[in-house]
Amino acid sequence: MKGSLIIVGFFVLGIVCGLYHWLPDVVMQSDISFYVLCALMFFVGMSVGSNTSALKSFKKLNPRLALLPLMTIVGTLAGCSIVALLLPHRSLADCLAVGSGFGYYSLSSIFITRYCGPELGMVALLANIVREVFTLLGAPLLVRYFGPLSPISVGGATTMDTTLPIITRCSGNDFVILSIFHGFIVDFSVPFLVTFFCSL
Repeated sequence: MKGSLIIVGFFVLGIVCGLYHWLPDVVMQSDISFYVLCALMFFVGMSVGSNTSALKSFKKLNPRLALLPLMTIVGTLAGCSIVALLLPHRSLADCLAVGSGFGYYSLSSIFITRYCGPELGMVALLANIVREVFTLLGAPLLVRYFGPLSPISVGGATTMDTTLPIITRCSGNDFVILSIFHGFIVDFSVPFLVTFFCSL
């Protein structure tokens, strides 16, 4: 949760800097966000490629449980489609782009800001941080009322890193491999789905 608060703090600092023009114009008008995005994608690829233990652990998964990431993606996009009906000022594609972050706020918000503007990027950042914080705080209740798979699905892309400890504690050690596998697959889908819906 501390990491989420730090991200929000930097986001608020960025808003203040933009409002009061504390950054030089060359920074504001350049393609610096594009280069930051490229660097972020490089480091995401490095972290995925270097995690050989996670790749090996996938072989131990029950084939039926391997469908959980797909169900998380489908369920999230279905929920976003319903929300789009309640938000007439936002298109279905916008809602699906925000939902496609799956809790991966650092990557999805940069993509959405670049392709759809800072307003929707801010919505994506906050929506995905809320998803992570909800998993961190609500995991015990989710397990009690919906079963041990529920915090994994709610955690989205965060289940291989930030929410893994709370999922392990609440769901049990038997779900560690599944949680890492789920986070890996959902994490991998984020750049493809976000850019796809942003381009519609």
